[in-house]
Amino acid sequence: MALTPSAETLRRRVANRFFLSLWMLAKLPSALFCGVRVDEFTEAACVTSVPYGWRSQNPFRSTYFAAQAMAAELSTGALVLLAAADAGVPFSTLILDVSATFGKKAVDRVSFTCTDGAAIFAAIREAKATGEARTVRVETVGRMANGAETSRFTLTWSVKPKASGSKP
Repeated sequence: MALTPSAETLRRRVANRFFLSLWMLAKLPSALFCGVRVDEFTEAACVTSVPYGWRSQNPFRSTYFAAQAMAAELSTGALVLLAAADAGVPFSTLILDVSATFGKKAVDRVSFTCTDGAAIFAAIREAKATGEARTVRVETVGRMANGAETSRFTLTWSVKPKASGSKP
């Protein structure tokens, strides 16, 4: 599937660490402080990561669950932003539900992979066609370099085209 030129520009900017850092400074400063980054980004999947270190560590010497949640949300949210940009109309987006399970203690960089891009694009297309809100439930899995699963997040996003004439 080929992206529209504006969506492709967004994808390239999110994949570029410099532009992403500037955007995060303005919109997600705590994620920038924790070291969250985008490692891979296509219309099908997004991989983000958060390092293990003093900026993301809890008192139990593992990556704090909130730092993991920031990286997990970004892995799904970047796909939502990309699909909305591809639709060519402004969208309102909202997380309706978040659930998480935690497995192994996160003591290394954790990479979150969301491969639900097709479902997100389908929800955005349907919302654009109907003008009504749609929900899409997506999953992202966090793993350390050794393959150990540290956490699994499920997020439910609501997407709705903005009414014409409304402010962004």
